[in-house]
Amino acid sequence: MNYPRRLPVGAEIVGGEGVQFRVWAPECCQVEVVLEGPPSQGWPLDAEDDGYFAALVPQVQAGQRYRYRLDGKPDLYPDPASRFQPEGPHGPSEVIDPRAFVWHDAAWLGCNPTGQVIYEMHIGTFSPAGTWVAAAEKLPHLKETGITLLEIMPVADFPGRFGWGYDGVNLFAPTRLYGTPDDFRRFVDQAHALGLGVILDVVYNHVGPDGNYLKQFSPDYFTSRYQNEWGEAINFDGPESGPVREFFIANAGYWIEEFHLDGLRLDATQQIFDRSQDNVMAALTRRVREAASGRSTFIVAENEPQETRLVRPADQGGYGLDALWNDDFHHSALVALTGHNDAYYTDYHGTPQEFISAAKYGYLYQGQRYSWQKQRRGTPALDLSPANFVAFLENHDQVANSGRGRRAWQQTSPGRYKALTALLLLGPATPMLFQGQEFAASNPFLYFADHNPELAKLVFQGRNDFLKQFRNLKLPDTQATLADPADPNTFERSQLDWSEAERHGETLALHRDLLRLRREDLVLRQEHPRFDGAVLGPQAFCLRYFGANGEDRLLIVNLGRDLHLAQAPEPLLAPPADALWAVRWSSEDLRYGGCGTPALDTDDNWRLPGEAAVLLKPEKKTV
Repeated sequence: MNYPRRLPVGAEIVGGEGVQFRVWAPECCQVEVVLEGPPSQGWPLDAEDDGYFAALVPQVQAGQRYRYRLDGKPDLYPDPASRFQPEGPHGPSEVIDPRAFVWHDAAWLGCNPTGQVIYEMHIGTFSPAGTWVAAAEKLPHLKETGITLLEIMPVADFPGRFGWGYDGVNLFAPTRLYGTPDDFRRFVDQAHALGLGVILDVVYNHVGPDGNYLKQFSPDYFTSRYQNEWGEAINFDGPESGPVREFFIANAGYWIEEFHLDGLRLDATQQIFDRSQDNVMAALTRRVREAASGRSTFIVAENEPQETRLVRPADQGGYGLDALWNDDFHHSALVALTGHNDAYYTDYHGTPQEFISAAKYGYLYQGQRYSWQKQRRGTPALDLSPANFVAFLENHDQVANSGRGRRAWQQTSPGRYKALTALLLLGPATPMLFQGQEFAASNPFLYFADHNPELAKLVFQGRNDFLKQFRNLKLPDTQATLADPADPNTFERSQLDWSEAERHGETLALHRDLLRLRREDLVLRQEHPRFDGAVLGPQAFCLRYFGANGEDRLLIVNLGRDLHLAQAPEPLLAPPADALWAVRWSSEDLRYGGCGTPALDTDDNWRLPGEAAVLLKPEKKTV
């Protein structure tokens, strides 16, 4: 008998009758679900079309643990679509009833693609406890800071005691390391109650190397037609790819339906290979929108080659996503902050024009020659909105890639850091902070992964080889100091010290004030801001936002020394009619540890303070 299902595969409770188990194993003749006892009990599944097997097993309830036996062989395997792995990826799966959780967010409308302030966080290091419950205690702090959207690093279960999550193997099972699936749901419910959206980082480009049993059910989950950086490529367009596509598309909708998430972040989409007419990223985007049942959703992608078709609508040949991570902005900013442009920073100089162009056009490379890769990089983006690009000074990768996990503020002067923080948070792009950035966290964020000893050794060596692209990290003395990803101390050192939120009050005030300006200033908060920019000096530039009736805003950023413009032949510096510029906000405010800000537009023409950002507003002239 066929029963209506929420997912095409997995274990689903059929009210009052038991649990229906369904799995895709096209090369098997027999599939049996084995229920843990005592005593253990096997139950044969019935063969369906297209390689599926299914059966309703009576009297089974939530909490029952189970595995699959294939063709009568002795080995037992967890469910490929397990909703929970209480003993980890190598253990049994557990039947979960998602309807048992009582939600309180019926009035929640979701997340508009514009106007968001994103906060990337790793649940395992966000608090000393590393759980959903502990993370939820900090949600009021994030709300008060001005965050609107939480981006959770991957939670699909993976082996070991700690990890970043990008080697997940149970794509439907939130890792047991952070709590139960209902703990995750409760976290989302509490976030919504505070007005915070939640999206999840998902990995659809590969599956982790340890605990991955998909091939035992079918080798067609993977393909050798494409070269993947992290293992076997997923089969989205080859023979028998239909059920594979269904599996991943269902996973995208699952997080939205069963956890009330507000969208997804798609990891390394350049490694999702699909030559189908209907690209799988377009298909899963449609599924996310459908699963949201009228709530607004936000889908963002990481895409190293900078393919803008991901955010273009279907009628333009696009996939319909909302935003793209903008590494170009980050790379320019880090060069400006540190003075170094080694390795993948080679093609950036951190100049004023780069920042103006990033504000206006998003990607800096939209098809030009890119010397680091010895090829052209990027596709046209001149017509896209700034909101289509997520800008950041830090993210998990970039902090860890500094070798010692150093934060941006630790690699530059206080003035420059505050000035570029102002550009990030007042700029037109969608800004993103990495956990602890708002209070200048001093702990490192390192690469950590608890693999078995043999794999751990390979991962450590691979990580060190990757970092050798930086000349300083290639030195033998430096290589000897790099943290071992498998060392528990590497993980523990990466946990936030929340006492710094009080001790670093000046930095927290800086971020909160900037985000309040972004939220409350009528000119800065325009959904489609009108603005332009101009270079004012070797390290100085301005962005002018145009408001109604001359109510403009002028953001001055100077990353160099004090600059006197004895002549100022730049129209963007001219005040609106019958007005003069007055300081609205300054990174040199005493609240942030600064030294104060004299008037910029004086009788001696313009004087720009060094290593500072100042926001100006017009004030009517007095007679």
